[in-house]
Amino acid sequence: MNVAALIPAKGFANAKHRLARLLDAAQRELLVEAMLRDVLSQVISARGLEETFVVTGDSGVSEIASSLGAKVIREKEERGETEAVVFALGELKQRGIQTVLIIPADIPLVRSSDVEILLEQIAGHDSTTPFALLTPSHDHMGTNALLLSPPDLIKLRFGYDSFSYHLGEVAAKGLPLRVLENDRIALDIDEPQDLERFLSAGIRDSESYGRILRIGRS
Repeated sequence: MNVAALIPAKGFANAKHRLARLLDAAQRELLVEAMLRDVLSQVISARGLEETFVVTGDSGVSEIASSLGAKVIREKEERGETEAVVFALGELKQRGIQTVLIIPADIPLVRSSDVEILLEQIAGHDSTTPFALLTPSHDHMGTNALLLSPPDLIKLRFGYDSFSYHLGEVAAKGLPLRVLENDRIALDIDEPQDLERFLSAGIRDSESYGRILRIGRS
């Protein structure tokens, strides 16, 4: 069974509006870029993945993804996360990818070992049998990882309360309910308190951590 990772990533301009009371636009752009680099580095180094793809409509994101060893699925224009992922899954299925791990670009705590834990859940699985595994965000409102075989197994909808939506889609297919909690994958950076959680996690060997420290000193 071949397994690929898929990371949707928008351009950095005007990113993370909910952090605006702490960070100005330029600082937010630098932070989002740092998070993308951190996530990509960890995912690409995880064992068990044949390839890592980034879907984006932004040339800057494309350059960074390619430089780090990911393959780029280029949208003609930036659309919402759901539309980007659905578009990319169609491309991956045409390329013969049987299983896809979808994760966001704003979970800077993630480590390659976390990705490997998810992939272990499908090790030895019969590729002809549908499989779905979900990892929620820390508040259980978002879906921060989806492991799907085949890639288009369920309908997707990212954003507010996506975790409940995806649970419902899995149930509608009559599939076993597989949920794997992971504290590092669960922390996506959207709100000021998310930055506090990130800094308190004690993982300092990341570009994102260094970026936040430099912002704090400026």
